[in-house]
Amino acid sequence: MLTKLLKEVARGKRGARDLNGEEALEAADLILNRKATPAQIGAFLIAERIKMESVEELEAFVLTCRKQSYRAPIQRGLDCAGPYDGRTKAFYATFATSFLLASAGLPVTLHGAASLPPKWGVTLHDLLAAIGIDADMTDKSRTEEIARQTGVLYVPSEQWCPPLKELRPLREELGMRTVLNTAEKLIDFSRSPYLVFGVYHNTVFDRMSKLLLHLGYSKALIVQGSEGSEDLYIERPTRTYIVEHGEARLHVIDPDTYGLETSLPEGVEWTAAMQIRVTEEALRSEGHIGYVNQVLLNGAVRLRLAEKVDSIEEGIYTCKSLLENGSAWELYRKWRGAMLGKDADVPMPL
Repeated sequence: MLTKLLKEVARGKRGARDLNGEEALEAADLILNRKATPAQIGAFLIAERIKMESVEELEAFVLTCRKQSYRAPIQRGLDCAGPYDGRTKAFYATFATSFLLASAGLPVTLHGAASLPPKWGVTLHDLLAAIGIDADMTDKSRTEEIARQTGVLYVPSEQWCPPLKELRPLREELGMRTVLNTAEKLIDFSRSPYLVFGVYHNTVFDRMSKLLLHLGYSKALIVQGSEGSEDLYIERPTRTYIVEHGEARLHVIDPDTYGLETSLPEGVEWTAAMQIRVTEEALRSEGHIGYVNQVLLNGAVRLRLAEKVDSIEEGIYTCKSLLENGSAWELYRKWRGAMLGKDADVPMPL
């Protein structure tokens, strides 16, 4: 019963204790398989949030989510794991960057769902809807085939991991971040060897580094990016942790080092339509240079992470060439058209 475990994590700041691995797996099973009441689940999630989840507890929820999900080694590439509560103030650089990476030969997996608390921002789901794609209605086998053809996979996480869909009403009622906000980003639907993972606060770097080491990625980059995302800033340095070879090390990435630091427009109202417009401009190497540079920097760093280039400088050169010769734009058009079941030349509504 979850009540027994709840008593351990909900004793207050001084009395609460972390669950051991076996207890954490039991709690995750009871919650994700809805073997406990909504009140018990809500109380447990809140208690964990107050106590702060341990590495073992986080790992238990990730592993249980994975066990309940459809996962297939569709492509051995990079998993981009950003917050499912979306963006309100920042450009979704990772979306444009994915097509740039795929055009460079690095397959990419994106995943998400309709917006969640606490931010309730614009999500990848919303971006797809803005170009006419209902992600929740996509056919799994067709999506996989499109990924094989283009190198870009988008996973509607609540369809591929049903417990997340079942728990959505409760999460919406709670209106706060819980252990599920971390676990859902690490399901790793296509069993990718490389990961780029966004966090809000540098205080979680240590815990997340240990968690990613336990999960066995070949190489991962934890990014304290814009709005807690995996996107590097272009207007200032970004704190990151590189996780590889059984250890993690701090690495500050400064766009000025590569001649890319750029101020971005202020006060932009980031609707899904605006995100798509700026994405398409960046993929054509048009529009505001700041957004183009942000895509270049994120692309270069991720190519280096996945060992597709020998340096970030080489990555920038590679990415710039792929933007300027139209390769990234053409791949985006191919993917967009395939997801819509239409020819890539059909104009998309904004």
